[in-house]
Amino acid sequence: MRHLRKVKKLNKVKSHRDSMLKNLAASVIQYEEVKTTEAKAKAVSSLIDRIITVGKANDLNARRRLYMMLPTKLSANKVLDVLNERYKDRNSGFTSIVHIGVRKGDNSRVVKIRLID
Repeated sequence: MRHLRKVKKLNKVKSHRDSMLKNLAASVIQYEEVKTTEAKAKAVSSLIDRIITVGKANDLNARRRLYMMLPTKLSANKVLDVLNERYKDRNSGFTSIVHIGVRKGDNSRVVKIRLID
């Protein structure tokens, strides 16, 4: 996919990485905060910025592009209906990453990525 090109590999093949980032972006949009690793949060942050920026156009082309970028129509509709109004005065920086700690099993850094208000 064109919009996921410059991303760390995250030890995954391209198809798995793209679908993982799409699903993580949909979860962040739907639940507005998700707990994940730091590397995944940094990778999905730029994708979420692009998704919300596309949704700001709020026309048929934007709706079709969001349906391609996100796995569920529910999250695409939330971008067009709810987040479009929330971020109408903001150009970028729609997410924040808060460090929580480290995971016990593999000692990787765990963060909470959330949409800002």
